[in-house]
Amino acid sequence: MIKKIFYTFIFIGILLWNAQARTVIPFNANWTFKKGPFSTSIIDYNQLFEGKWQLVNLPHTWNANDMQTKEIKPGSLGKNERFYTGDAFYRKSFVPGAEWKGKRIFIRFEGVNTNTEVYLNNKPLPTKEGKNELTYDNSQRNGNYNFVGRHQGGYSAFVFELTNMVKFGTENELLVKVNNEASPQVIPVNHTLFPMYGGIYRPVELIITDEVNIAVNDFASKGIYITQKDVTKKMANIAVKIKVDNKSGRKQPIEVLTTIFEKDGSVKAKQSTAYTLVPQGRQILTQQLTVKNPHLWQGLDDPYLYKVVTQLKRDGQVIDEVTAPLGIRKFELRTGEGFFLNDIKYPLYGVCRHQDRLGKGSALNNTDHAEDLAIIKEMGATSIRLAHYQQSEYFYSKCDSMGLVIWAEIPFVNRVTTFEDNNAQQQLKELIRQNFNHPSIYIWGMHNEVYTPSAYTVELTTKLNDLAKSEDPDRYTVSVSGYNVIDHPVNNNADVQGINHYFGWYNGELEDKSPKEDDVASWASRIREEFKDYRIIFSEYGAEAIPEDQAEEVGNFGNQWSNPSFFPEEYATKFHEIHWGVISKNPIFLGSYVWNTFDFATPITGLNVNPRNYKGLVSFDRKLKKDGFYWYKANWSKEPVLYITQRRMMNRGNEITAVTVYSNRGEPTLTVNGQLIKGVKIGQTNVHYIFENVKLKLGKNTVEAQVSSKDGKILADNIEWNYDPAYKQGPAGPTKSKTEHVGL
Repeated sequence: MIKKIFYTFIFIGILLWNAQARTVIPFNANWTFKKGPFSTSIIDYNQLFEGKWQLVNLPHTWNANDMQTKEIKPGSLGKNERFYTGDAFYRKSFVPGAEWKGKRIFIRFEGVNTNTEVYLNNKPLPTKEGKNELTYDNSQRNGNYNFVGRHQGGYSAFVFELTNMVKFGTENELLVKVNNEASPQVIPVNHTLFPMYGGIYRPVELIITDEVNIAVNDFASKGIYITQKDVTKKMANIAVKIKVDNKSGRKQPIEVLTTIFEKDGSVKAKQSTAYTLVPQGRQILTQQLTVKNPHLWQGLDDPYLYKVVTQLKRDGQVIDEVTAPLGIRKFELRTGEGFFLNDIKYPLYGVCRHQDRLGKGSALNNTDHAEDLAIIKEMGATSIRLAHYQQSEYFYSKCDSMGLVIWAEIPFVNRVTTFEDNNAQQQLKELIRQNFNHPSIYIWGMHNEVYTPSAYTVELTTKLNDLAKSEDPDRYTVSVSGYNVIDHPVNNNADVQGINHYFGWYNGELEDKSPKEDDVASWASRIREEFKDYRIIFSEYGAEAIPEDQAEEVGNFGNQWSNPSFFPEEYATKFHEIHWGVISKNPIFLGSYVWNTFDFATPITGLNVNPRNYKGLVSFDRKLKKDGFYWYKANWSKEPVLYITQRRMMNRGNEITAVTVYSNRGEPTLTVNGQLIKGVKIGQTNVHYIFENVKLKLGKNTVEAQVSSKDGKILADNIEWNYDPAYKQGPAGPTKSKTEHVGL
């Protein structure tokens, strides 16, 4: 099998080589993997190659299971009895063809968590082979590895050049050492808010270029940077900055050609520049293009994308080429008014998104990412806060083409160690350069809830903001407060202030009519008066909802998180109804983001049976959409929605109850056991209908809602409830009932 892989690889390389100037080869299949713990952090060749290695394909993580459950066999994970953090190794062999001589050879990793060391070794391949395991013959090895490079940080891409280290026409062996232990020098500095799943969990590729090329190793960016000025419906000025390397050792006369293509392939604009490259240093060229009567990128309504192709030509032949998307748009955050896209007010109906999922950890494929985006789009969200780290390149690209407006940020979260300064700046630079050309991104996130020590953190957040503005002066920056102190010195070193607040969950109450003014409505009123000149975004709010936890009635209590034994879905639903009702009426919040779209792992937490945050509107496996999901869909989506809540609270002990229906097509009718229910009141928004004092009969009850849609079709939803006084809530708390989800 190994020879077959070897020859197939050469054949593919030749095909790609003949097809284009720059060769990009996927490098994801047939890696071998071995996890520690090892007796020493120094690579011990003999110890490392003892025993068997697992055959894996990328993306891959070794924490897909142990970071998502508490039930791990004691003693099986080394020093951490909950989940494994530490060293692991990946190996792969490849054969550079003779046609690569005189070219530049790079390896690009899109994401490895968390700290990575790459080595190159030209030793023989394994001699024994099993079904999914490989055993290596150490007799011919001396452990002489060549160090290639090191990268710190688990969420951004990085590139190493292999040009002067490879041997042509023979087998070359890569060894990649990965470690996902938390450290004070690398953000995030702990596993508390979310897990750092260890592994090469995003794709890897080889990139082969001419000696004269558009920069590959400019912080793993595309090497071209597209900016736009003076955008109107009549004209837009587009600038393209191109970073070019010349490693030929002599002057090189070249032509730089940038072309902007319409979707149909026709040319919208182009610019050609003759240039003589000197053999020293990296050179930066800038081209100016004017696009007349541009087709504007207008979010979900019309996410039109041009394609920018930048080529280097020598003697009339293309020697390198890079493409990037171009969505021509301008955006503005107007204090007290909202977000404007191309001078049109555009709502930021936002959700936050973590990238992990049940049974896979962070090792997701494009199908997984596409499913998440489809769910978010179904909900009607217009914007996503990609928390709390750089996410996959595919995800950003799909947001461009779908029209979702994106908040991108670095994982400077939760804690300050005073040792993370350099790495935070590195990761911010990587985030911006690698994602500079995505039209969907409107803001760069500097930090999330970091404070003490204050003087150090003020200095670092100021540095981060200055760095962001130097790298990209045309986008906004944001810092996020979790203390509800808008004028805190740490937080006001960016253009926008994000506020994370959870009234009725961590503090305060959902609704408080007393003079304390400790609920979301009175807080919003105070913010509107005291900070009217600030740009403010409600960056997080949410409540945990375990679908198996159900309650007929929920109180107006605060600090609900302090009772982790019972997180009823109904309380979370009420939380979202009240919060969105307030947010929708307060333009002081220029945008808002629900925490979170999906349940996600929190391996350090001790709250629940599983180490999981249940604040998602959708379950960890993406199979169940909670009532809160349909609340936002009814409020945000243009698609017709009719939905009866509390569908999992089937066994009910109250004879007299309220029925809540979400309808974005007007007032619905409600029947219970075939009898029309009269009397309905409007709740928090105009899609929120509450039928009070509905009487149930003993046994099974059929509840049905109907409403006419705009096209005359009848929308209907129905559920079944079982009434028996024996189900009534007792002093020990509501009865739990496990039910099947009824989808729409």
